[in-house]
Amino acid sequence: MKTDLTDTTSSKINKALVLGRRAIGAPAVGMVLTLVIVTDEENAYDALKAANEASREHPSRTLVVIKRVSRSPRDRAKARLDAEVRLGADASAGETVVLRLYGEVVDHAQSVVLPLLLPDAPVVVWWPVDAPTDPAKDPLGALAQRRVTDTYAAEQPIEELTARAETYTPGDTDLSWTRITPWRSMLAAALDQVACEVDAAEVEGEEFNPSVELLAMWVADRLKVPVRRSKSAGPGLTSVRLETDCGPIVLDRPDGSLATLSIEGQPDRGVALKRRDTAELIAEELRRLDPDDTYAAALKFGVGRLDERAAVTAPEPEEEAGTTGAASEAAPREEAASEEEAASGEKAASGEKAAPAARSAAKKAPARKAAAK
Repeated sequence: MKTDLTDTTSSKINKALVLGRRAIGAPAVGMVLTLVIVTDEENAYDALKAANEASREHPSRTLVVIKRVSRSPRDRAKARLDAEVRLGADASAGETVVLRLYGEVVDHAQSVVLPLLLPDAPVVVWWPVDAPTDPAKDPLGALAQRRVTDTYAAEQPIEELTARAETYTPGDTDLSWTRITPWRSMLAAALDQVACEVDAAEVEGEEFNPSVELLAMWVADRLKVPVRRSKSAGPGLTSVRLETDCGPIVLDRPDGSLATLSIEGQPDRGVALKRRDTAELIAEELRRLDPDDTYAAALKFGVGRLDERAAVTAPEPEEEAGTTGAASEAAPREEAASEEEAASGEKAASGEKAAPAARSAAKKAPARKAAAK
């Protein structure tokens, strides 16, 4: 059942919800939470589809807030609210209200949403795209106990993770973290099967994927070992390798569906580790509404080390080591050549060449010291 309301108010929307429930013969409200989706027109369909599928597990009232862009100054000065109320089969196992905001009311979306929240029920706000820098201080985020973002949709995912760590508030979470739940479960189960000490680790995945960074931070935080982040063609996470004193433990998923778990001294085994869709991810997040302390610890562990390569990665690749060795071998030859030169100006030039090499070596020394620690 669908009801379209043009240039309406929150009280009229509430009245339409009551009349709609009576019309379909379900006057009682059996919703367990209110899910507020803040998105644009382009991503509204996919987000609402995922929310409807998740509502089969978590019956909820879904409020889709779409902030429309007004082109002319006259339209921007005029406030208008259009709504589409969906009940019954059109809203899966819950209730859905699509709110389209125009003009000045765009800056006051919380005043429209507040009267539509279910009484005495938790509130979850989800930003599929364009999440605010500080979700807890956003007017809509301040209404919620749980705030869900997705750094995978950001232009600069790694910088977005840094901003999330700086503004983290209990109740914040991210779908990039939810995507690595099966990986964390498999790695924890693999370590339970052996009595070994982990010395180092390597996490491999596609570039600009925040899930790879979060998994590397989690491994480094929980195991207290240096973790190297490697790039691959994907899709998503492709491999995790743990170096232990009993041999390597490798969880490899090259195709995004079936993974292989290899433990030294045991036969390889196949593991179902498919990439999950958004509906499964949001359903998992709605299962728990308390603060995720593990996510907070992993996020804050990496915020100061995302740009300090020596602190979170394994030793430098062999190419860089070979280049350093070649430079050190070239230094004596240049020194011998400079001794044979007669002109003092040529000697001064050779000294100018040696100075940048010394400065670069001095810059690398603290990083190596941090890696040794």
